[in-house]
Amino acid sequence: MGEKTEITSKSYLSLYFCYERRQEVIDYVVEKYGENNVSQIITFGTMAARACIRDVGRAMNYSYAEVDKIAKMIPTMLGITIDKALDINAELKSIYEGDDRVKELIDVSRTLEGLPRHSSTHAAGVVIASQPLVNYVPLQKNEGMIVTQFPMGTLEELGLLKMDFLGLRTLTVMKYTIDMIRENRGIEIDLDHIGFEDREVYKMIGEGKTVGAFQLESPGMTSFMKDLKPDSLEDIIAGISLYRPGPMAEIPRYIANKKNPENIQYETPELENVLNVTYGVMVYQGAKRYRINTI
Repeated sequence: MGEKTEITSKSYLSLYFCYERRQEVIDYVVEKYGENNVSQIITFGTMAARACIRDVGRAMNYSYAEVDKIAKMIPTMLGITIDKALDINAELKSIYEGDDRVKELIDVSRTLEGLPRHSSTHAAGVVIASQPLVNYVPLQKNEGMIVTQFPMGTLEELGLLKMDFLGLRTLTVMKYTIDMIRENRGIEIDLDHIGFEDREVYKMIGEGKTVGAFQLESPGMTSFMKDLKPDSLEDIIAGISLYRPGPMAEIPRYIANKKNPENIQYETPELENVLNVTYGVMVYQGAKRYRINTI
């Protein structure tokens, strides 16, 4: 904690709190730094493929049944666009090429797809400045609270400190659990002094018993942990970092190198001290990010 860390324009802090006490933290920050220097952050919902078709059809006075039929032909998959849907759905493409009304609906929707549709308040983001925020960014009232008119990416580019105050129900459950153990068993559990070498915990995670474990309980992550069979906290840290678009391609190599360390190869010997904990696989993020968890 004594180490001084430079906060760059691309740095931000992620802090996880008990869900029920998150607002207390925000209130404290406002009181400490001044209500004019602290604000929550706007976020924009965009015109996604299906929703865009429905909105455009409504604006063009198409019947609900007609628009609904076209919208349902667009797959509900991550990253889908209207153009991708036309490529993978032969029926949609056939209707598009053979029906002028459908073609007009889809062509107009393609020009609007991805544009901001509405604004709301970011679930966790808070920006803090040394001076009143109106000196740096425009503000507005959104859902009864003051928010920046710039989204978080723009705020980071401006060099402002953005913090994520996330409320996790997992931490709330942990708090209740610790309180109940203290009241019913008379046992005091100090989370700050829990060891990370409990073999039974790693065995449990490796068996896929991850329900309620933050960032480990999704079906994909559970399957990954069952294949990985983690035996250290480093494995879990690397696993969470790998399980995202892009780095996911390195998961098979990570698992293979863990099971067969004799196959690990380094491009240069100097990399061994850096990559030995990740079995020769580079698992790093460019931006500085700091996480602090607390009940």
